[in-house]
Amino acid sequence: MLVNLPGPWSPLLGRLALSEIPYTNPILAPLFVIIVLAGIALVVGITYYGKWGYLWKEWFTTVDHKKLGIMYIILGLIMLFRGFIDGLMMRTQQMLAVGSGHNGMPLMGAIHGYLAPFHFGQIYSAHGLIMILLAATPLLVGIMNIIVPLQIGARDMAYPYLNALGLWITAAAVFLIMISLFVGDFSHNGWFGYAPIFELAYSPGVGVDYWIWTLELVALGTTLGSINFLATVVKMRAPGVTWTRLPVFTWTAVSANIIALTSFPCLQVALALVGADRYLGTHFFTAGFGGNLMLYTNLFWLWGHPEVYFVILPAFGMISEVIPTFSEKPIFGYITMVLASFAIAGVSWIVWLHHFFTMGMGPYVSTEFSVATMLVGIPTGVKVFNWTFTMYRGRLTFSSAMIWSIGALFLLLIGGLTGMMLSIPAINYMVHNSVFVVAHFHMMLLCIVYAVFSAIIFWFPKVFGFKLNEAWGKIMFWLFSAGTFLVFFPMFMLGFMGETRRLDWPFNLQWAPWFDIQEVGIAVYVLSVLAFLWLIYVSIRDRAENRVGADAWGTSRSLEWITDSPVPFYNFAMVPHVNHRDEAAWRREHGFSDKRPEKFAAIHMPNNTPVAIVIGALTFVIGFGLTWRIWWLTVAALVLTVLVMIYRSGKGDPGYIITAEEMEKMDRESRQKMDDGHAPLPKGGGYTGGTVTAYSAEVGDPGSQSTPPGNSRPLS
Repeated sequence: MLVNLPGPWSPLLGRLALSEIPYTNPILAPLFVIIVLAGIALVVGITYYGKWGYLWKEWFTTVDHKKLGIMYIILGLIMLFRGFIDGLMMRTQQMLAVGSGHNGMPLMGAIHGYLAPFHFGQIYSAHGLIMILLAATPLLVGIMNIIVPLQIGARDMAYPYLNALGLWITAAAVFLIMISLFVGDFSHNGWFGYAPIFELAYSPGVGVDYWIWTLELVALGTTLGSINFLATVVKMRAPGVTWTRLPVFTWTAVSANIIALTSFPCLQVALALVGADRYLGTHFFTAGFGGNLMLYTNLFWLWGHPEVYFVILPAFGMISEVIPTFSEKPIFGYITMVLASFAIAGVSWIVWLHHFFTMGMGPYVSTEFSVATMLVGIPTGVKVFNWTFTMYRGRLTFSSAMIWSIGALFLLLIGGLTGMMLSIPAINYMVHNSVFVVAHFHMMLLCIVYAVFSAIIFWFPKVFGFKLNEAWGKIMFWLFSAGTFLVFFPMFMLGFMGETRRLDWPFNLQWAPWFDIQEVGIAVYVLSVLAFLWLIYVSIRDRAENRVGADAWGTSRSLEWITDSPVPFYNFAMVPHVNHRDEAAWRREHGFSDKRPEKFAAIHMPNNTPVAIVIGALTFVIGFGLTWRIWWLTVAALVLTVLVMIYRSGKGDPGYIITAEEMEKMDRESRQKMDDGHAPLPKGGGYTGGTVTAYSAEVGDPGSQSTPPGNSRPLS
């Protein structure tokens, strides 16, 4: 042991003991039984159908950016559900506990409501961390993983192995926070941590350690991913994809990953210093020993506020792809949309102090950060006006994807306007630490959720070859929107009435009606979750009726819509030559939508590898060992990780070659399968004939064309 610990410790198991397993907890014990039974049923089902080999070869060891993106999204949806359950428990606790006197459930160990304060604090802390870093982030990274290479005409990410490694390290973080449900406790000091509450003297359990290493792992995975995204866009663009022809979604991915690459190390440093205090006995954040409490707050929010824009910018990009498609118009103000994305990314670095105006920094510093915060509204407003002008006089189709995007705009306006209120120090002093701030932040995060569901509906047919059910997509939207209104608008009111955040016992009876309304909203949210599950079931059941071609919507605009649906593992039979920013719309308008390569070339593809999932499993073991201070386990897992990395570096990946003949055969089969499975889609007007460079090898009659060739590279 490196510091003196309260409680027992052994060389073999560290702090781990049977007493750390909450087998007497009336909530967790039944939940553990349910999860174990579900896990056994899943294992039995996979074994019965003989799918272990398929899962290992096609999914667990894959480096295909589309499959990795799908797994990111599945991971994000699972954690979105877990975070929602945490929110449901908090709202129910407040509804039951409101009022004076003892109204608790003794069986649950609660004086008020049904949750003890310590348990409520854990749920509160886990909810915030999960929703921001383990739900929103994997969902967004997954969609970027699938779409960005397709939009730039690449066969895969620049570093396929690194892509898989980022996924499995993120999965390790997910497993670490999930195991804290049943082994030990989680942190009770909020999702972002408070100094000095997270110090060993005030939080002697392992909850804060779970929090530290979960955040460290997800930060590492996200940083690796950001390097990969930036390298992919810079180096892997197809011929003709100049910088001014990048789709807006790709631009937002670039700006978001610049933020990730530069901000997540700040979080890792802050957490490393907290770890040094807890493990090495240093005093970076203990005021009584020369440390500085506000140092941690500054370091955390120096990452925290840019991270908010890391998750909101890709959501803006998704909206920028959906609205033009269903308005049948190019995006209005393309250049200003791109500049606005980078303006938001830049300003995000100079606003972090607005999270703690009440620290007493003085009027001059407060004014600077107040003005900087208001500046964010300018580029954001540019985007809102551009989306509005895109829809103006467009031929609007109110598909389910479109109404989810429009819903995101309304939430963005509410979140943005309340954010402008909070940027004024005088108002901020009044509502700081109240649920008004919580409601504002949820408006921004729910804007992301709306954009994500819009993007899932929009790009689902491109990935799987069939559409999601439109009717149930709209039913889910209206249920989700009703739940949002019923939960968060009362929260704004409660914030004005003085309810503070993290309140497990709301003592004021005047708040009771608002808590009742919120509970009704939670029930409506539950209905929306059921509608989503039914949406997936019905869509899979009726998939044969909803098969699509390359352009699933008939009005799509960007490059990913020229390849087959579902996208083959090689993405494009031949690397496309891009002639226009809206390449799919340009080809459709000029009658080239059905052009296929006449000549094929051999292509190079990366091999699958088990190394990424092995390292991911070892990072989980490292995190678990550090949490429980099982030093031999931590050292062994760390040594094995290094050895596996050395093995991978020495072995490398020569990849494999698909010959031109094989490529032609696969392309023909892919097109035949797609043509057999769908009815003809509507095509835009225009003319046929003439000369066009459709692929890196010219298709059609010999001739010249004026479009610059762009950044040509070998097919590999």
